[in-house]
This record gives sequence, C-alpha cells and structure tokens, in this order.
Amino acid sequence: MLVRSALALALMVVPAFSQDLVDGSDPEAILAIAKGYGSADLQTDDAGDPQIIGRMDGQQYAVSFYGCEGGKDCTNLQFAAVWVVDGAVTAEAVDAWNEAKRFGKAYLDEDGDPWLEMDVNLAFGVTRQNLDDTFDWWKVVVDGFIDEVVAQ
Repeated sequence: MLVRSALALALMVVPAFSQDLVDGSDPEAILAIAKGYGSADLQTDDAGDPQIIGRMDGQQYAVSFYGCEGGKDCTNLQFAAVWVVDGAVTAEAVDAWNEAKRFGKAYLDEDGDPWLEMDVNLAFGVTRQNLDDTFDWWKVVVDGFIDEVVAQ
C-alpha cells in the first residue's frame, strides 16, 4: 500500500514539474525572461536561428541560440557582450578575469575589443526559475566584467 501511494504521488508531481520547463523550442518564453532584465527583442541571426538582442543597465548583449534544427528546437544558448574600447583593455586583464572567474569567458577580438560570453545548456529543459537565475548571473557577470576589466 505504501509503495502504491508513493508511486501515485510521484506520478502527480512529474506533470506539474514538466510544465514549468523552458527549452530552446520556445524562444518567446526566453524572451519574456530577458525582458524582466531590460529591453529585449527577438530576431533571427544570419544562420536563420533565433537571437535575442537586449540591454541590461544600458549594456547591449545578445543571446544566440545554438544546436538548432532549421532554426527551431535549439539545445543551448550563448550570452555575449562586446565593448569597443580601442585597445584600452589588456590581454593580462582578460587572462586574470578568466583565471579568477567561473562564469563568463572573456577574450580580445582582432581589434583588441573585449568580448564576454557565457554558455547555457538547455537540452531537456530547465525550470523558468533556473533560466531567470541564469539571466541574473549574466547581469552579475557583466557588471563585474565592466568594473574589473573594462573600466580599469
């Protein structure tokens, strides 16, 4: 009897939990979360995949969708931001950032402008709360990168 009750309870919990998942098949749901952090628009990149262009505290960023099948059912995201600073950021500052930080990979492009990226796996879905927290982490990472690297 106890096993049957536990199984019945487990079966009731799974559908409620799975309805709260967000994955790369619903860019509009991801856009809605992005809009909670500032302005954001859903566009299509050169490969035909969804892309969100947004602003947080005045800083422009992009969320690119990867692992897509014909522009749909994408499996992961990449957050990215760039600062055009005319070589004012050194490779040493970027290296120090990468060594000290777990979130946000940084590099200098061919013009010496710093880029910051953060990859997110959406395969099999994540909860809305998890993805909202990921956007919050992106905000923390961008703010820290500005303070510790770009503004120096």
